Amino acid sequence: MGAALPLGDPAPADGALPDDLVVDPGTAFGAYLHVPFCRVRCGYCDFNTYTATELRGARQDTYADTLLEEVALAGRVLAARGGLRPASTVFFGGGTPTLLPAGDLARMLDGVRETFGIDADAEVTVEANPDTVSPDVVEELAAAGVTRMSIGMQSAVPHVLAALDRTHRPENVETAVAAARAAGLKVSVDLIYGAPGESLEDWARSLDAAVALAPDHVSAYALIIEDGTKLARQIRRGEVPAPDDDLQADMYERAEATLTGGGLQWYEVSNWARGDTDRSRHNLAYWRGTDWWGFGPGAHSHVSGLRWWNVKHPAAYAARLARGESPAAGRERPDETSRMLETVLLRSRIREGLPLTEVPADGRAAVPGLIADGLIDGARAIAGTVVLTMRGRLLADAVVRALTG
Repeated sequence: MGAALPLGDPAPADGALPDDLVVDPGTAFGAYLHVPFCRVRCGYCDFNTYTATELRGARQDTYADTLLEEVALAGRVLAARGGLRPASTVFFGGGTPTLLPAGDLARMLDGVRETFGIDADAEVTVEANPDTVSPDVVEELAAAGVTRMSIGMQSAVPHVLAALDRTHRPENVETAVAAARAAGLKVSVDLIYGAPGESLEDWARSLDAAVALAPDHVSAYALIIEDGTKLARQIRRGEVPAPDDDLQADMYERAEATLTGGGLQWYEVSNWARGDTDRSRHNLAYWRGTDWWGFGPGAHSHVSGLRWWNVKHPAAYAARLARGESPAAGRERPDETSRMLETVLLRSRIREGLPLTEVPADGRAAVPGLIADGLIDGARAIAGTVVLTMRGRLLADAVVRALTG
């Protein structure tokens, strides 16, 4: 049911922002809408998601109405501080958003539009499992204003999907992509590498299958074993092997070669896009540290340096809003050192990189060594910007530690 919430300060019941917080209405604003429902729990997943047997009184059929209560609260909070502005990106994540009727997703999107406004050229993304995508669903979503679908492909190899507890068949991905394209949506596919029993040849097969779909965008993530997951327990009991770091490094290099060869451009550690306009603008907002409000149980938000997070369980989330209270469980304002660390961590991951002027003095002193080790692009660093090389991407934590002194 997701990792534990962070520690932080208490959040006020009315959701009000601190009196001394200055909200800049000129900063880009995004909306994240969390739909926490799944048919089954994948063995590797520690997201805040719930199957039917885990809902304990929460209801899927009233979820849209509940989330819209938080949208209305957010509108009041931001309007009171002069921070109400149109959303430039909207992202439905989960869970499996398309487990809800398309009409419910459309009503939630309408609520964002009516409360904040949505830019005419906004990117509006819905995540989907291949099994939940049909022509009727995507046509209704497109009519509601959705512009992009992110499809959870994960692998094209049946035994790898089984190891990940994914329920779809590989051929369903092609059907889902075709339906989304027919409705005029841009398409992203998500891949995971390093599953138990997955070989480099298996991964190459998945990459080739993904490129053959001609998507606008591909995300390729290394499998990470999270505490508390089924997969972590299986590894601890010796039932399946732990991911092999060297094999995952080889898989990353294969991803770079295959996706680049297929006409996609790397723009973030785990993301490739057909062109600049196909990059995930919503995720770029996270990496660049702009403002967003996360709606739904367990969702996180960020406005002008203030971060907060909602209670995790859908029943607790609904109960708070039914009482007219904010669902926020806690919040924090990171100090200057923490913000600097986050800036280096996030912005060195993207293709534009991080200006050296924003790197601490000790970190700037480490730059020549990082260039010599092939971890950052020497030409870009000399020109004043830190950008990871492929090897640097594989060792991103080590690079960040060096850059932050």
